Amino acid sequence: MDISKLRDRIKELRRVPANALLPNPRNWRDHNDDQRHALRALLGEIGVVAACLARELPDGSLMLIDGHMRKEEVADGVLPVLVLDVTEAEADKILATFDPLAAMAEKNAKHLASLFGNLKEQNDSLAAFVWPDYIMNPLLSADWTPPEPGEMPTKEQKSEQDVLYLTAEQRETIDAAIAKCRKFNEDDSLTEAQCVELICVEYLDK
Repeated sequence: MDISKLRDRIKELRRVPANALLPNPRNWRDHNDDQRHALRALLGEIGVVAACLARELPDGSLMLIDGHMRKEEVADGVLPVLVLDVTEAEADKILATFDPLAAMAEKNAKHLASLFGNLKEQNDSLAAFVWPDYIMNPLLSADWTPPEPGEMPTKEQKSEQDVLYLTAEQRETIDAAIAKCRKFNEDDSLTEAQCVELICVEYLDK
């Protein structure tokens, strides 16, 4: 990529009444109650920290590309908006890739654990709401002490602390499978890891 040829497609930053922003008919993101609750809490505690993205239509109105939930939650307020100089086709491409591109980033578990630790000391209820205990607790309990020289694990050795990131729906499915596994084996002492292993072995044997 030739950086010298990068185009700045941002025309200007405007502060626009939220109810004047047009929703994009191709917006594919649905926002559930939990996400809305978290956004309201963040707006109430810190305020607006990010600008919406919009394309200016021929009549001068602004159609959203990113920021639909903010528009809905701050309907009677004013929002910062980055007005982009893009075509309808380019706006569609941004709409389809903006959030998924951010979601492709990998998580650094050690840095995330450090961030969690600082927020937990502050009794931050918002962080605890966004990041449930089944994600936070394994990270906070892990030993992040650097190994002594000569104790670095080889590529063949597996980490003692594997962190798996799940959606709430995926976690519910796994919890139900674990409960069924314990009942089937008549052994409530089976750990989650043992149950997952048994389920995987049974799947592989089929």
